[in-house]
Amino acid sequence: MNATQIFKLPDLGEGLTESEVLNWKIQVGEQVELNQVIAEVETAKAVVELPSPYSGVVEQIHAEAGEVVPVGSPLVTFGDGAGGAGQAPSGADGSGTAKRTPTLVGYGAEPSTGKRPARKARRGPATTQAPGRCAPEPETPAAAAPNTPAESPGEVLDLDARSTVPRSTPPVRKFARDHGIDLNEVTGSGRDGLIVRADVEAALAARGTQATAGQQPAVAQGQPPAPSPAAQDEDRVVKISAVRRATAKAMVDSAFSAPHVTEFLTVDVTASLELIEQLKQHPSLRGKHVNFTTLLALVSTRLLATHRAINASWDGENGQIIERGSVNLGMAVSTDRGLLVPVVPAAQRLSLGELAEALSGIIEQGRAGTLSPAQLSGGTFSLTNVGVFGVDAGTPILPPGQAAILAAGQIKRRPWEYRDELALRHTTTLALSFDHRLIDGKEGSQFLADLGGVLENPGLINLFR
Repeated sequence: MNATQIFKLPDLGEGLTESEVLNWKIQVGEQVELNQVIAEVETAKAVVELPSPYSGVVEQIHAEAGEVVPVGSPLVTFGDGAGGAGQAPSGADGSGTAKRTPTLVGYGAEPSTGKRPARKARRGPATTQAPGRCAPEPETPAAAAPNTPAESPGEVLDLDARSTVPRSTPPVRKFARDHGIDLNEVTGSGRDGLIVRADVEAALAARGTQATAGQQPAVAQGQPPAPSPAAQDEDRVVKISAVRRATAKAMVDSAFSAPHVTEFLTVDVTASLELIEQLKQHPSLRGKHVNFTTLLALVSTRLLATHRAINASWDGENGQIIERGSVNLGMAVSTDRGLLVPVVPAAQRLSLGELAEALSGIIEQGRAGTLSPAQLSGGTFSLTNVGVFGVDAGTPILPPGQAAILAAGQIKRRPWEYRDELALRHTTTLALSFDHRLIDGKEGSQFLADLGGVLENPGLINLFR
């Protein structure tokens, strides 16, 4: 009797109910090692590399790429390739009793047998064929590779030790793949030849130079050719991504559960911009991405210590309003997958330089699709900058569970009254949307006015310590 192990889609965090399979890294008939990445899946919050909780031979793949799979549904059936069960990890107590073992993401299914695990089969040669439903033609076995110990839970899996792909991190590999860069043709400048993002960017720049000289640049894998003029006149069907679906649901829930109010204030930020230019020259801030958004985040988080009602949440079940002591700052990030709002926890404790690094980090991770579900939850107050798109102002919608969100418009030079004279000054329009159940117009107006006052005269921040 051929015993098997079925790997079911685990809960990837924060109670998510489903994930979309983006692509498979394995095929039927392939030998898989414990914690080997077998697929990339997209949740409502992030793209996650999914490791295997078992070692064994892939007998069946239960979902196609692009299919949305509910949590708990079968993904892959493993066997040992010789009529025995795929190897599941033994108990941590050394007793040999099989237990659920934490992998890099989630937990493996409960083993179906209490027998001693079979000896781990050695992995065959790597392949890049697309997954199929039938086993491929047998190949000549390569020399067996020595067994390698499984990574500990929480450790970042590096497949480079198991494949011919040069050493790099998952975000760098994804960045290279998205831009059609073959890592085998890139020389790593990192430690021990590690390929870093700068190496891929250099390869992109070199490819652009070749294109300018008349050579056709490489096309990214899976990228369709440019449409003909006739095709541009046709309707285009765009699949709703998991992120877009989750964003739509959250916005509808927010719009119909919290009574929104939005107030606008146009302020002169010339002094703030001058301050930013001075701060950039400070030794502690050189090389850090300090800009108006960073300063706006710093001032907002400091003011929330005084305006506690703005950093709060509504608890209708218990009949109470919770005014948060810590400001978990959400930052709206536009990505190819949709709008994400990663969170900087305890932002009120960070200096300007630390806040600049934190914001730059989550923005880069958001665009690379490497944010974890934990980084996309727990926000108490959010910030969005629509000015980067050339927009003067907008009405932001509250993220669910938050009491307020601030939007900043583009900074423009306008005729402005300054010291009893008309002058050209740098101005921007701020928009504060808030939940009217727990924030009255007076409280929202005072916060917005105080914020505008500090941006016009940054020295006033000392009044709100």
